[in-house]
Amino acid sequence: MLQKLLFYLKVSRPGLWFATLWLYVLPTGQMLDVSTSVPFWLGFFYCCFPLNFLVYGWNDIVDFETDQVNPRKDSYWFGARASKTQLEHLWKAILIVQLLCLPILLYFTGYSFLLLMLGFLLINTLYNLPKNGLRSKPPLELLCQVGYLLIVPFSVMLNQTGALPRQTYIYLLLFAWQSHLIGEVMDIEPDRKAGRKTTATILGMQKTKLLIIAIVFAEVAMLFGVFQTYIFGGMLALGLIWLLLDLFVIYKTQTYTLMQMKLFAYLSNIVALVSMWYVWYSGCLLKIPS
Repeated sequence: MLQKLLFYLKVSRPGLWFATLWLYVLPTGQMLDVSTSVPFWLGFFYCCFPLNFLVYGWNDIVDFETDQVNPRKDSYWFGARASKTQLEHLWKAILIVQLLCLPILLYFTGYSFLLLMLGFLLINTLYNLPKNGLRSKPPLELLCQVGYLLIVPFSVMLNQTGALPRQTYIYLLLFAWQSHLIGEVMDIEPDRKAGRKTTATILGMQKTKLLIIAIVFAEVAMLFGVFQTYIFGGMLALGLIWLLLDLFVIYKTQTYTLMQMKLFAYLSNIVALVSMWYVWYSGCLLKIPS
């Protein structure tokens, strides 16, 4: 039983939980009493395991061939390398976890939460269709990243916070695109071996990295020009400098080793925790300066 539970945990990719947590915590910025809120911690837990178990587990079910040749797999950072037998029964565990969480979340949010869940399921269905899923129809797979943004209204609803400016959602969409494309760059070789099409396999590593740099540049411009948050903007600007060094000086178009990818994941979690704390503490993305 313990082995099965650890497998489910690995499927949820704890090394990537920071993305959903970052989006969930954002609307609660500067709410000093949030640590005593039961709904907050319920949502926090949901955005750690249950939500990621649904997203990544569903993706694993339809990506068996690709995952078998992916060196990143079989770790708590990047997910399980499941057998066909494990995948055949995985949907049952995913469904049970969601059914256990749903009544509790409905109690605190009301039935409007069902609309968010339906939207989330629709986007994931389009992404993970076995034969015509958008995950293999670049650049349409990037459109599906809007699903992550639904975490923000979920947090607003659950924690009864104020609505966020539309500019914040634009920034977060850029952030989601950037994160997804970085994952595609890391998986470019196994995706090619499995015959899977992604934006990265079509554009190639160099052009994809240039696209990532352009997206991050737009994020930095928004942070400085729209939100006027110079500390957070400066942090991201340092990341932009690293991306430029990565492409033009250090790795260029070389494939990353597994050790390098694990190191990047470790550092990404540290950066995410620091930036999540600062954005929450400062509330810099909660309103547009007049």
